[in-house]
Amino acid sequence: MGGGGGGGLPCVFSPKSRQYLALCAQDGRLRIWNTDSKTLHQEYVPSAHLSATCICIAWGPCRTVKDGPQRKKRKSEAGQAAEKADLLAMGTAAGSVLIYSTAKGALHCTLVSPGHSGGVNCVQWHPEDSLLYSASDDTNIIERSTSFVCPRSKWKADRAAVTSLCVSPDGKLLLSAGLIIKMWDLDTKEVYRKFTGHSTAVTTLRFATTRPPDSNGLYFLSGAAHDRLLSVWQVREDGKDKNSVVSFTLTDEPLHVDLVASNSKEEAVRLAVVCKDGQLHLFEHFLNGPCKKPLSPSCTVQMSDTKDSPVPIPLLAAALGAGMQTVLLSYGNHLQPVMEKVEINTAERHVCLTRDVQTSLSLSIETAVSKVKTPVVNAKGRVLVPGLPGHQAPVKGSLQGSEKRKKDTDTKEMSIAERLREIDLSTVSTDKGALKGTASLQTDNFAVLLVQGLESSDTNILNKVFQTRKEIVIKKTVARLPIPAVLPLVEEITKRLQGHPFTRVKMFHKLTKLHGKLYLLMTQVGVPTR
Repeated sequence: MGGGGGGGLPCVFSPKSRQYLALCAQDGRLRIWNTDSKTLHQEYVPSAHLSATCICIAWGPCRTVKDGPQRKKRKSEAGQAAEKADLLAMGTAAGSVLIYSTAKGALHCTLVSPGHSGGVNCVQWHPEDSLLYSASDDTNIIERSTSFVCPRSKWKADRAAVTSLCVSPDGKLLLSAGLIIKMWDLDTKEVYRKFTGHSTAVTTLRFATTRPPDSNGLYFLSGAAHDRLLSVWQVREDGKDKNSVVSFTLTDEPLHVDLVASNSKEEAVRLAVVCKDGQLHLFEHFLNGPCKKPLSPSCTVQMSDTKDSPVPIPLLAAALGAGMQTVLLSYGNHLQPVMEKVEINTAERHVCLTRDVQTSLSLSIETAVSKVKTPVVNAKGRVLVPGLPGHQAPVKGSLQGSEKRKKDTDTKEMSIAERLREIDLSTVSTDKGALKGTASLQTDNFAVLLVQGLESSDTNILNKVFQTRKEIVIKKTVARLPIPAVLPLVEEITKRLQGHPFTRVKMFHKLTKLHGKLYLLMTQVGVPTR
């Protein structure tokens, strides 16, 4: 199971039971959510020298793990140990690969040198052996064993960046792609087949069947950046497999694909595709040779809020259940997603689900897995925590204090729309003391809203923030931004300037140079300076 590298932020469900959802948000943190209890299970903040942006993540195969010191089991209990999702691989823009263990709640190991000299675009696990494959901008593929930090094998896979990988269900073949898709024999590391057809970088590769390649029954699918089609390819025994045999039509670029593979001609392949526009498309198709017409989704799912003027809620990821109608959804935003298992009436071509996201969101951390000691806080004490104002972790104090804080939060909690209405720079007092306090409050609000606007691409929030002309507020807002939000901010400003010809001539070149320097600094150094 892999995620990320497709133009969106990494987001992927754990294999088999789908118990966990792993996400990397713009604040640079890895968050693992429990889909059963809907709570934050673990959070990992990379240390300073490993803080390069996470580009892709992939869950390893489920394995038997020890959750801590346990009594010695009897022989009758020895075979009853359940396999769980444990290891999670993260590829970074600095070229390193981090392996995180959910059983330990800590970093398992770091795979740095000798490694990639460019950003890691994709990581994929071998289905059986403890092997990990990574692809990079440096055009190389590296095969590593998680038991040994040093690479087992490294080879040049393309003339340009390798953007996607996928290992076959039997573990004998590897798909890699940039603009050209190549199928590798993992024993010899030689090219078995080549497939061409995409004009942009391939971001999605999935095997659609589990049949061997010499039976004409092996199929795989691919999706590319800015492409509204998923192409299906047949690996033919006679080698006549130059063109795709089936195409699935989408409304936007695919960001997250979940697939239930076909084991025989009589069994259909099932697909759940979340696109960049936040919609989910469901497909079911029997793969048995070419199909000339592109196939439309059997059902398209959208989400919106419950307001009088409904606003779309973006879907982040989806996982298919035992039947086509049961789907596990993740929606909202990457900082605090909502997870829900729903029954979808696939007899309808279009389904719209309405949800009140404000009441659904609840950030509750499981204290059982937390290794942080919680201090006892009295009513007079002030708690200072790192991070952006508005995104602090909850601190539990005495019972009386927590009840008071709970009442306060209930009365003072505001939605994003209410915050936007409250912020009005024209009402700032001319008194110096009042001005300083108000500017500080506005700066805090603006920093939080700016991060939320960049995260959700919400035009209303961004327009409200960008409308301010107070230089002190602008400077302090930018100073309070987390490091991973700087590049998206520069990109958003650059995008807006492209529509203004007079401003573009003056500022566009400077912004482009600034973007290049920031990207170089963040990817090569990866250490925030103060």
